[in-house]
Amino acid sequence: MPAPRRTPRPRGSLLYDKPALSLDELVNRLSERGLDVPDRERATRYLRHIGYFRLSPYTIPFQQGQPDHLFRDGVAFDDVLDIYVFDRALRLLIMDALERVEVAVRAALTDHMSTTYEDPHWYGDPSHFTDFETHSGLLRIVRRTSAERLEGQPEIEGGRGSGADGDGPKVVYRSALEHYLLTYGTPELPPSWLMVETLTIGQLASVIDNLKRRPDRMAIARRVGLNEPVLTSWLRTYVRVRNICAHHGRLWNVGLGVYPAIPTSRHISWLQGAGALPKRSEKRLYPVLVSLQSVLDVVSPRSTWARRLHQLLSTRSPMNMRGMGIPENWAEDEFWARHIR
Repeated sequence: MPAPRRTPRPRGSLLYDKPALSLDELVNRLSERGLDVPDRERATRYLRHIGYFRLSPYTIPFQQGQPDHLFRDGVAFDDVLDIYVFDRALRLLIMDALERVEVAVRAALTDHMSTTYEDPHWYGDPSHFTDFETHSGLLRIVRRTSAERLEGQPEIEGGRGSGADGDGPKVVYRSALEHYLLTYGTPELPPSWLMVETLTIGQLASVIDNLKRRPDRMAIARRVGLNEPVLTSWLRTYVRVRNICAHHGRLWNVGLGVYPAIPTSRHISWLQGAGALPKRSEKRLYPVLVSLQSVLDVVSPRSTWARRLHQLLSTRSPMNMRGMGIPENWAEDEFWARHIR
């Protein structure tokens, strides 16, 4: 069942009257707070192309605290930039894993429902769903996407076709959705395997949550090596993580607000050592990384993702690792070691 909507929190009452500052003024602010800026021109260039608002959260681990936001002694601009660059690399690596997981869940949903009910358009039948309003929203999304595709420019024509002189007819490269819409009039909406490609990961999670029959949700979860409650929990976390990555937000030490459930089933790939996930780590990024590798163990067992993660993390400072909740000697746990070695 889809999660109930929360009551909006009340708005604040203060007046925002902070002035916009020039790049020179922003560099001065950092210097006045004690950050070592040996090359002002270089710092100004980074602020111009990254933005002070985006970079400033990366200064917080180096500060003494509020209200003055003064830096600790010896902190330089490059220390801040180093964490920013690392966080970007981390987001890209996580997006790589999320793509594989998301694609696998899409395939699991459409393959199971289409073959079990022998209906490529099963999602149009409200009897498969618990909440009719959420189901109606799904149909509106698919209709809107289809209408936008028909109203848009025709998709690109390719070059000349095959032939001795390449003088054959032009080849038209259409997406599968455009091909369906321009070829078929009935049913109105595309089959399931095209429908799932129109959804965001949040919408995908909502469809699975809204499935009425628990055996269907269980079967989908099994296809990616999980059980139903773990899949539901992890997808909610992935929605949050993917949104942060897609908007290039700070990830390494951010409070996600929603974290993956720790599996208790021995059939789900997970950390093996006693105390491998300290309590303090459960509300950090580390269990998200473990969960992604857990699904990759099933959907992409030969992936080098764990090895690339280890390479990225192996040079990070203890402060950086603590911010992610990653314990010392994490890579020695057999869960990771079997991939890294």
